[in-house]
Amino acid sequence: MHSGGVNKTDTASAAQNDTFNFTPLFGSDELKLETTPKAVTPFAGMVSFFGWLGALEFQKRVAAVMPFEYRSPNAIAPEQTLTAFISAVIVGASRFAHAGWLRHDKAFHALLGVKRFPGEDAIRRFFHRFTQPHIEVFWRPLWRWMLELIEAPKAGFSLDLDSTVFSREGAQEGAAKGYNPRRPGRKSHHPILAVLAEMPFVLHAWMRSGNTGSSRGVVEFLKEALALLPKGMGIRCVRADSGFFDQKLLSFLEEIGISYIVVAKLSRQMKLKLCGIGDWVAVEGGNYEVSSLRVKLGGWDVERRFVVLRERIREGPGSRHR
Repeated sequence: MHSGGVNKTDTASAAQNDTFNFTPLFGSDELKLETTPKAVTPFAGMVSFFGWLGALEFQKRVAAVMPFEYRSPNAIAPEQTLTAFISAVIVGASRFAHAGWLRHDKAFHALLGVKRFPGEDAIRRFFHRFTQPHIEVFWRPLWRWMLELIEAPKAGFSLDLDSTVFSREGAQEGAAKGYNPRRPGRKSHHPILAVLAEMPFVLHAWMRSGNTGSSRGVVEFLKEALALLPKGMGIRCVRADSGFFDQKLLSFLEEIGISYIVVAKLSRQMKLKLCGIGDWVAVEGGNYEVSSLRVKLGGWDVERRFVVLRERIREGPGSRHR
């Protein structure tokens, strides 16, 4: 819906094809949604998201595990504050202050079913109340509930390990100078993520200081991630980039019997091994060639199989590969 009007109506169904009734996420007043010549709210499309949350009874789930409540009769309910924050992020907010975009959008409030939309300070106070015990009591049950809603592939999920860099300003806890390609020399955080690739769904995450290497603590992190999987949900393969090319991780995956695809670091020893490959198989019309070899790198306990891909970067005399 590119533009929409929101009006309260009786429970009778609208006769016109361009109108339909909708029950907000919070509250019981039914709304009639219709297309209007002039947009009443730029966020009318959020009705699909709110309808989906309502079908899942998201608001009831959140309220049931909320570890605290407000005593003031004028306070916005915690579950409404959380949902309002999520809504602000979906419509493009990247700072707490951006929640102000929605504070005066009465049509959006009607879609959500709230009388008042929380401002920046209310959202901050909400999150400041979460201690570590609160996080465990609240987020873990919700996480398990969301995982149970996922239909797993018969062969199991591909689990992607990844890390990212968040630049930080000022003195934020845990921020430190490290690898920061966008803003070299600035402080950052360097979180690690485990993502169910076929969804995609973030299964687990750790916040780490900016001076932490990509693979630091990855085995312990992966153990925690796998322990979060519901019964009957399996992992068929772990995938990661060269930042996780680490003997400890590979050995752990071999020990628990999970296949893996990890990009190798092109060390000097590895490059020398690649130069000795003689058998290549052409793929993709001959512009690419693939081969494989088994190598035991320095410090390793066993040989491991490497699949190598090379690309033709110049045609004709003097052509070469990379």
